[in-house]
Amino acid sequence: MIRPLATLALILAFATPAAACRLPAGIAALAEDTLAAINAERQAKGMAPLSPDTRLQEAAQAHACDSATRNRMGHDGSDGSDLGTRAARAGYAYREIAENVAQGYPSPQAVTEGWMNSPGHRRNILMRRASDAGVGIALGSNGDLHWVLKLGRE
Repeated sequence: MIRPLATLALILAFATPAAACRLPAGIAALAEDTLAAINAERQAKGMAPLSPDTRLQEAAQAHACDSATRNRMGHDGSDGSDLGTRAARAGYAYREIAENVAQGYPSPQAVTEGWMNSPGHRRNILMRRASDAGVGIALGSNGDLHWVLKLGRE
């Protein structure tokens, strides 16, 4: 059985122009490990784990690529989009949506720890009513990893 994150990583690897977005080696495993670390934090607080959602994955990966291409981390897209617009474009009809971004962390564990040490990012990870998630990761021109976590509930 092919895992949803692995399938999406393959699609992105072949559908995204190499010059526009550089993907790190082992992107599917990195995304899965990131979601596993996020879910470990949630479970430690007695919360339900988040399920991978291919639409949120698509939105997160597109924003990670946009951030890495511009070498600029933020919640605004190069086209002026916000997190809700990007989730809706991917077909995710959310009732709740949140987004964490980060740049420069070398591993899923490090980015998760960084987010958990930031009150706003921690609040997003521990959003009680969130049920779905997507993780996007791209390489910036300087080799930094750009991370995007989208969490939501339809």
